[in-house]
Amino acid sequence: IAAGGIADGRGAAAGFMLGAEAVQVGTRFVVAKESNAHQNYKNMILKARDIDTTISAQHFGHAVRALKNKLTREFDQAEKDAFKQENPDLTVFESLGAGALANAVVRGDVEHGSVMSGQIAGLVSKEETVEEILKDIYYGAAEVIQKEASRWAGVTRND
Repeated sequence: IAAGGIADGRGAAAGFMLGAEAVQVGTRFVVAKESNAHQNYKNMILKARDIDTTISAQHFGHAVRALKNKLTREFDQAEKDAFKQENPDLTVFESLGAGALANAVVRGDVEHGSVMSGQIAGLVSKEETVEEILKDIYYGAAEVIQKEASRWAGVTRND
């Protein structure tokens, strides 16, 4: 199963051409019309650029990719502080992360909550139904694969 960076047919086709039998799509489904994610969370993803994510707590705690906000800056500062200490207090990371995803997804606090998102957020530009998303990915992948297959048609090992 290919995962990470897949939001459209091109990404899915790339995964399939590398040998995957399925693809996992995350960020694009967060903004689906059927998603229960708070509208503030969805809007932050829809406005995101490809450079708007960061990985928090990658050295201490549980690494998470999320859109940059006040919480991610607090995690970054806590990591810098921890590196300066001989025996850092790692509970600060648990405290920062406690309930952070629910703050964003359920309550819509996109400044203090964890707005988890892939780097692919920059390609996600509108809310659609799950059916529309699946059709777009499915038919988009088929188009890319057919185009690439035609480029190689007739090539054999004997050439």
